[in-house]
Amino acid sequence: MQARIPFPARRRLAPLLASALLAAALGCSEDAESPTAPEAAAPAIAATAALSFRQLSAGGDHTCAVATDDRAYCWGDNTWGQLGDGAPGFARLAPVRVLGGLRFRHVSAGFYHTCGVTTDERAFCWGRNQAGQLGDGTSATRPTPVAVAGGRRFRQVRAGSSHTCALTLTDVAFCWGHNEYNQLGDGTTTNHPLPVRVLGGLRWALVNAGGRHTCGVTTANRAYCWGSNTEPEGTGGQLGDGTTIDRPRPVAVSGGLLIRQIDASIGVGHSCAVTTADRAYCWGTGFSGQLGGGTATMEVVPVAVAGSRRFDHVSTGGNHSCGVTMAGRGFCWGWNGAGQVGDGTTMNRMKPVLVGDGLSFVQVSAGYIHSCALTTGGQAYCWGKNNLGQLGDGTITDRPTPGPVGAAM
Repeated sequence: MQARIPFPARRRLAPLLASALLAAALGCSEDAESPTAPEAAAPAIAATAALSFRQLSAGGDHTCAVATDDRAYCWGDNTWGQLGDGAPGFARLAPVRVLGGLRFRHVSAGFYHTCGVTTDERAFCWGRNQAGQLGDGTSATRPTPVAVAGGRRFRQVRAGSSHTCALTLTDVAFCWGHNEYNQLGDGTTTNHPLPVRVLGGLRWALVNAGGRHTCGVTTANRAYCWGSNTEPEGTGGQLGDGTTIDRPRPVAVSGGLLIRQIDASIGVGHSCAVTTADRAYCWGTGFSGQLGGGTATMEVVPVAVAGSRRFDHVSTGGNHSCGVTMAGRGFCWGWNGAGQVGDGTTMNRMKPVLVGDGLSFVQVSAGYIHSCALTTGGQAYCWGKNNLGQLGDGTITDRPTPGPVGAAM
C-alpha cells in the first residue's frame, strides 16, 4: 500500500511524486497517517541576507543545513513538520529556521523527518513519527524538535527513510523507528520508538541509516551492513555480503576493503563507500547506473566506481549517487530524470559526470530526486527535482545544474 500524503497546498505547487517511486523508497507496508496542518500559513521569519552554511543534508523532498552560527535551517516539503518551523503542511521555497533555539553540530534529513546533534551532544528529531523514528517514545508527529529519549550523548545521528541511527561518544551504535526489514540491527523486526543498541559489540566510527537497510564503518575501518538485502522487484544486494539475504544484525561487506566512509541509499537499495585509499565503491541495485561502474546491473559485492578519481566522500540518493573528490570537484551518476545528476541533461549516467563546472565543493548530499552541495565559501547549491521547493531557490522549477539556495524567509 502506498503511503498517503495529504497536503492541501501541493496541488497549487506541483504534481505529487509518482506513486511507484514513493513505494520504492518507503516500502509497501507502512501505515499511513494524517498530519496536523494549520488552516493558514504560519508567519514567516523576516527575510535576511543569504546564509553561509557549514553542513547540509538532502532528504526526501526537503533539505536542511547548519549555518555558520550553528542554527539549523530547512526548506522544501513540510507535510509532516520535517522542516521544524512549527507549520506542518506548508512547503517552504527558501530556508526557514528550525525553532527551539538549539545550536547544532550537524543535521540529517530523512524522508519525512529530520534529526540533528546539538553542540552539547544531544540528539533531537522532528517530523513524521508513525514508526517511532523520532526516538521520543511516541508515534506523534512533531513539527518542532524533540529530544531523543534516554539522555545519551551522541556525536553523530543519521535519519533514514523511516528509521534513525546514532553513535554515542563511546562508539556504540543505537537505532530506532521502523524495523520491518531488520534495519535497526537488534535482531528483531519490531518497531522501536526508543533507541535500541545495534548487536555485535562492534565499535563504530560512523553509521548511516538508509531506506530499508543500514550501514556503518567500525573504528578498524571495516564496513558492515544490516537490514533488507532485497527489493520488491527482486533486486537488491545493498548489504554487499555477496547474497540477497536479509540480515537482522551487522554482517561484513565482502571484499576485505578498508573503508573510512559509507552511505546507505534512502531509496531503492544501494550503498557506496570510500576506502582509506580514497577510492569509491558501490553495490546493490544499479539498473539506473547509480553504482557508477559503467553498467546497469545489480552487484552483491562492492564494485569500483569508474575512473581514477580519489574521493573525499560519497553520498547515495534514491537512484543516483554523488561524491566530492580530494580536489573539491563534484561528480554524480545514476538516474537523472529530474536533473539530479547536475550535468545539464536528464540522461541517466552510468559513470561519474562533473557537476557545476567551476564550482569547488567541500560537501555533497544526494537526496531522493535532488542533490545539494556546499562550496568552499559556505554557499549552498542544489539541483534536480524542485516540485516542493527542495532546491531552496524560491521557485518550484526543476534545475539540471546547480543553483544557489536563496536567502532565508
